[in-house]
Formats: sequence, C-alpha cells, structure tokens
Amino acid sequence: MYWQNKDDQREFRVPDDIQDVAFRIRCPSLPLEHAHALSSALHEALPWLAGEERAGIHLIHGAESGNGWVRPEDPETELLHLPRRARMTLRLPKERIGDAQALIGKVLDIGGFPLEVGEATVKPLSPVSTVFARYVVDRNEAGEEAFVEAVAGEVRDMGIAVRKLMCGRVHRLRTPRGEILTRSVMLADLDKEEAIRLQQRGVGPERKLGCGLFLPHKGIAPVFGDENT
Repeated sequence: MYWQNKDDQREFRVPDDIQDVAFRIRCPSLPLEHAHALSSALHEALPWLAGEERAGIHLIHGAESGNGWVRPEDPETELLHLPRRARMTLRLPKERIGDAQALIGKVLDIGGFPLEVGEATVKPLSPVSTVFARYVVDRNEAGEEAFVEAVAGEVRDMGIAVRKLMCGRVHRLRTPRGEILTRSVMLADLDKEEAIRLQQRGVGPERKLGCGLFLPHKGIAPVFGDENT
C-alpha cells in the first residue's frame, strides 16, 4: 500500500480519443466465467478488434457483483443473472466507435447463452480521483507485495504519481490457455489528467479479456474506512 496526500488539482477538459461504448443487451444470464467466450464472440463479430491494441472489453457484471469486489464463486454451478440495466461495454478509440455500431441487432453466442445487442451509448472517461480495476493480471504470481510493486512501477512509467494504491480480491480467469491469476486494484488521490491517462492505457496484459481496465469509483472510504478520506 502507498499513501501520500496531495493538493487539489486544476480543472481540465476530458479528451475524447478513448471512450466507452455501452450497449443495451437482452440476456437473462451468462456463464460466471465468460471472459473468453465474450471476447471470442466479439472478435468474430468485429474482425478488426484483433488488431486494435487500444481496445478493451469489459466483462459483464450482474447484481451479485456489486461494485466489483464481490461476485459468485463457483463457475461450475453458478450463473450471472443479469438485470435489465446490465450493459456490454467496449473501451475503444474514437475512430472505432462507428465501426462498433455493427454489433447492434446481432445475437452473440456467449458460451451457449444468446446475447442480443441493442442500442449503444458513448460515455467519456471520467476524471475522478479514485479508479479501480476488477482484474489486473498478476504475471509473476509472487504474492501481493510483489504484485503491488509491479503495478506501481508500471503506473509510474506512465508519468503518474502513485499516492494511494491497494490491491484486493484475487480471482482466476479460466481460458483455453489455462487459468490467469488476477487481483483487483484501486488507485486514489489521482490528478484528473492522471486518472484519464490510467483509464486510457490500463495496466498489464489481456485487455480483451477484461483485465487492466480502470473504472471510476465513488471513493476509498466505503471500502477501506472513513479514516482514509
């Protein structure tokens, strides 16, 4: 854990070169472990996705997942039951947003579960001071301390000061290549420019399996206690 206070930062205009595209979906339930199935279906529907290094695919989360720190545990017996407000979201460069509209009206096969794609809403990245990623790949599997150091180093290499960084829940994503160890990560007390840069670039590999993609979070206090505000 890193902890260092900072002063408030100036306002700035959010760049639009990378944005999230959230599609309405009709899909009552999905396999709990759907990262590979979702990625495969989207690559089949959007062949250009494979060559787009800046693209990411957010995994779909239901009511059980809450803010991403709690989710069902057993992929053999449990499904994700999705509310009507659930969305399928891609993080894309601006010039690819129009191409992604080709998904509208398609029915994707996600591990044997049909997912009908509806209209899309484009959402800019958020310049909030606290962001989190549900899954960041732990490439070395050398323990929490080594993982935090590795993530901090990658973040610093982007020119972002690491003031508050914590890792949380451990999860293993199942893929045909084997399991991928991931940990949730939260960074707080970011400048607006830093928050946007981190969301634009992400951390670690496997963006198209939902890893390394940061989202705005309401704050550290609900997870880690009031003393940190």
